[in-house]
Amino acid sequence: MSPRAGNAGTRTLAFVESPVQLLNVLEWAHAQEQALGAGLTLVVLSPIDPMTRGQLRRMSELAREEGHEVRWEEARGGAAAPFQTIGGLAGTLRKASRVVLGDPFSRYVQLLLTITRARDLVVVDDGTATMEFVAQLARGERLVRWHRKGGRPGPRDLILAPASSAARRRLTPGENRRVEIFSSMPMEETLPGLAMSTNDFAWTRARFGPPRIGKGADMVGTSLVETGVVDADRYVEAVHTLAKAHGATRYFAHRRESTEKLHRLAVETGLEIVRPDLPLELIARRGPIGKTILSFPSTVVHTLPLALSGTDVKVAVCDIDPTWLTDHASPRAQGFLSGVTGSAKDVHRLAAVTAV
Repeated sequence: MSPRAGNAGTRTLAFVESPVQLLNVLEWAHAQEQALGAGLTLVVLSPIDPMTRGQLRRMSELAREEGHEVRWEEARGGAAAPFQTIGGLAGTLRKASRVVLGDPFSRYVQLLLTITRARDLVVVDDGTATMEFVAQLARGERLVRWHRKGGRPGPRDLILAPASSAARRRLTPGENRRVEIFSSMPMEETLPGLAMSTNDFAWTRARFGPPRIGKGADMVGTSLVETGVVDADRYVEAVHTLAKAHGATRYFAHRRESTEKLHRLAVETGLEIVRPDLPLELIARRGPIGKTILSFPSTVVHTLPLALSGTDVKVAVCDIDPTWLTDHASPRAQGFLSGVTGSAKDVHRLAAVTAV
């Protein structure tokens, strides 16, 4: 057990819904080694998706090895589960003096924020969405995920609008409220009083590796098709062309990619499909990993260079051609994806590929 954890009390309470969020809470806790106080309790608001659940189980094991308490909540196990989960957490949440969260866009987290009395709030990375969150907070806009921005609010959005507005106010720094962003993402916009601290993946580099590096290339998958941003046919064509041009042999699937799409990729591209059991930053750091990692615009173009700092691995990112976007893609999509690529450091930028 890590001596820094002390007795795992309720002074700091963290809510995570994805493996990457949990990883970044561990990075934050590592950076806070001397100031964590009574310890950290991680609350996993478990999703239904089997791959995500599997990665969260593995990440929970790593958190326990670090001396942190992990509380697993079947937060989506039926219609009554959200009410039972929130009711069961209410007392613990009111006692917490600091709350750490990974996804400020989450309706679950927004509801939980209406309960807490904590005056110290920390937002850790949930990928590139953190960039959009800070920008929306700075502009006083309602909290909407970037791939949905520009669309009309649905009935569920309208019902939960009061909680979303309350969460935005709670996440805005005030005289008696400290808000910190712990991030590896570049922030073009910010607001007065918002504390910014850098996630350089020090825990990951200390805990794993250095990796064994191969001669070829590996490719990183995205869920842009599943979120309705990129056309499936165009995506498969782009993966095929990119893999052929760079000699890639493995495709590390995003946890949200559909089984049907992955099967199609395997058949049409010949790539070996790998479904990681941990976030890619840890997989790459443990190795073996290709000398070049190919990616489309995503979180990993920012995080992998940090996790692989000190190695000879090169990260290359391929732009999204506007013609790949679906008719349903948000008007914000192209600009956001271009910004993700353009703001990435220590990566090699590739032009958008053409169909095979």
